[in-house]
Amino acid sequence: MGGPNLRERIEHRFGGRVRDGGLPHGMQTFLVDPDLVVELCQFFKDDPELRFDFLSDICGVDHYPEEDRLEVVYHLYSIAFKWRVRIKCRSGDPPKVPSVVGVWRTANWHERETYDMYGIVFEGHPDLRRIYMWDEFEGYPMRKDFPLRGYKDAYNPFGEERTAAAPSDTGGER
Repeated sequence: MGGPNLRERIEHRFGGRVRDGGLPHGMQTFLVDPDLVVELCQFFKDDPELRFDFLSDICGVDHYPEEDRLEVVYHLYSIAFKWRVRIKCRSGDPPKVPSVVGVWRTANWHERETYDMYGIVFEGHPDLRRIYMWDEFEGYPMRKDFPLRGYKDAYNPFGEERTAAAPSDTGGER
């Protein structure tokens, strides 16, 4: 962001509930728990001195084998001020994070993609379903524990046999 004002505004509004994640790659980053992500996003969008009115991207990150291994990363942009900010949110298992579709409508597609690739469930999403993979596809291909050749099925006879409790099964229920 263009000034030190952002960290001060976040500290004033949220106290210690939002942690400073530093400036990796020159972009101010904030770390937040899932229960606060919608409120923080709404604040970034509505505050007249910030006006982060564009959700550039939502993506997933798998920190396997760490606990709370799945992370959702939000990239926001202020068109008026030409500022960028990143929000990171770690989730437990099964991974669930509230949907921000009510803040930015474009989150609909970003959340569906993240769900499809990582199995992160966005609670309150209006239409959370696969966007790339077919409905019968098992697992989440961007997770680090997903088999390199995928799982064996009618479309993939060379994949790995599926075990009863494969790690890629967690988080798929809605």
